Amino acid sequence: MALKTIAFGFTAAVFGFAAALQPAQSCTRILWNNNKLAVVVGRTMDWPESTEPILTVFPRGLAHNGGYVGPDQIVKDNPAIWTSKYGSIGVTIYGIGTADSLNERGLAGHMLYLDVADFGPRDPSKPAVHAGLWLQYVIDNAANVDEALGLLDKIQIVPAEARGHKANVHLALEDASGDSAIIEYIDGKPMIHHGRQYQVMTNDPTYDQQLALLKKLDFSHPNSDLPLPGNVNPRARFQRASYYAAMLPEPKNERQAIAGVLAIARNVSVPFGAPYENFGIYNTEYRTAIDLTDRRYFFELSTAPNLIWAELEKFDLSPGAPVMVLDPDNIDLSGDVTADFKKADKAPF
Repeated sequence: MALKTIAFGFTAAVFGFAAALQPAQSCTRILWNNNKLAVVVGRTMDWPESTEPILTVFPRGLAHNGGYVGPDQIVKDNPAIWTSKYGSIGVTIYGIGTADSLNERGLAGHMLYLDVADFGPRDPSKPAVHAGLWLQYVIDNAANVDEALGLLDKIQIVPAEARGHKANVHLALEDASGDSAIIEYIDGKPMIHHGRQYQVMTNDPTYDQQLALLKKLDFSHPNSDLPLPGNVNPRARFQRASYYAAMLPEPKNERQAIAGVLAIARNVSVPFGAPYENFGIYNTEYRTAIDLTDRRYFFELSTAPNLIWAELEKFDLSPGAPVMVLDPDNIDLSGDVTADFKKADKAPF
């Protein structure tokens, strides 16, 4: 198969609660679901300040209310209230939502920024989940991508804002079978790209436009002199990640598989001091990688030289078990940190 054909799949994705006046448009998601070893995915988180990331393990049986942003109730007319069916591990931001997550059934997801996101007017006949809890709702209630997409008709995603930042986001999902979906709300309606071929995602423009731009490029004869877009805007990152993802060599073990997606995530990361701040593009705060096959979650803070990971299946995920947390901003952390998680006083949301 020509590289040009393969390239359409990989998805570079951006998440962030966007600045009200300047949209932050840098984050990337790369799914590798066509190797013979494991389904793995990587992403970058780019943001102008610390999102206060905390690695968090949620057990089953936790009650959530989709109308609260932290202590503030923003939806009083029919907020969605649910109890988690599945345990999960992920990264919470600002203590009010989940940006990246994996559940015990092998469903993973990533919230990424999309400036043109429009969730439409409020329909009080549908239970509301604010955008910051969109991913957590899906991870709590679905075992795979098909089930996650089926949840869309049952709820309404509504806008949210925290610390002066709006949650203009789109959602990338994948599961242990290699299935993938990109969900964007445009003019109040969900636009869904569902299929294994949707592997790379970034930000604006909309996903269909990103695919159209990628299709215009000829990657069928890769070589060291092929001109590649080298900027850090969403279009360049989408095209560059697609190019390199299509050439990943077959991994012999998990170490090589995770290294493959992280190598591309690093390639499309935004360096410190890069002169893009006035364009709403900011340096990479952290990168994650997930082995959906073996339920292993990797995390790499940009200001630390160490890669850390945790084994989801080694945590107590039964109802009534404590929420477990780990602050990754610790230079002493390295390797398997499963045993370093501590009990949280309470669930963050």
